[in-house]
Amino acid sequence: MSRPGGAGGAAGMPVPTGGGWTASVRRRVVGALPPDRLLPDTQPAYMASWIYVFGVLTVAALIVVLITGGLLALEGPGWWHVSGTGKYVNSLHLWSVELFMFFMVVHLWGKFFMAAWRGRRALTWMTGTVTFLASVGTAFTGYLVQQNFDSQWIAGQAKDGLNSVGIGAFFNVLDFGQMLMWHIVLLPFVLGLLTVCHILLVRRRGIVPPIDATDPASGPPQAGRAATHGPGEARS
Repeated sequence: MSRPGGAGGAAGMPVPTGGGWTASVRRRVVGALPPDRLLPDTQPAYMASWIYVFGVLTVAALIVVLITGGLLALEGPGWWHVSGTGKYVNSLHLWSVELFMFFMVVHLWGKFFMAAWRGRRALTWMTGTVTFLASVGTAFTGYLVQQNFDSQWIAGQAKDGLNSVGIGAFFNVLDFGQMLMWHIVLLPFVLGLLTVCHILLVRRRGIVPPIDATDPASGPPQAGRAATHGPGEARS
């Protein structure tokens, strides 16, 4: 829509005005995540600390997990049991999962001791915690579909415990087909969605500062403390 009698642009064209649900969604998205916050070119100086690296390492390991898992799903169980390339991709998938869980646990505990829910970041913390729980379920179903003695033993040990609380009625750990679908379809979708939500919340609220530092989201940095660093600038 346009304003017929409104001020024209450079060529005297009418200035468009927002209308419809698409314009409303665009305004809300840009208002919540402006481009300079969604894709910043500077970061607070305290991000030079090693503890902030584990969040990025977790995402990097997750990307490898999804790529290798997608290849395994495309080729099927026979490929990763017989083919040399399949065995290599299967091993790469396993070790990327191990690194993903390690990085995530360090990231989780690091943010816990930093009280990462400060500065209206409670939802950011909760999505990260739920993502960890979803990761545990995804890894568990992954162990169940290995098709070896380990997976048989794990399924046998888990069966009685899950049946005792009624979960086994719809989550049968002895059903390979069901566990495979949970592992390659449902749980990765949930995990990916939670990860995206978590990252967007981090962008919206900002990186949580150390407890003794001033939060850029709530006020100016302390005197004498470097606020941001850009490309080529020294980190403190």
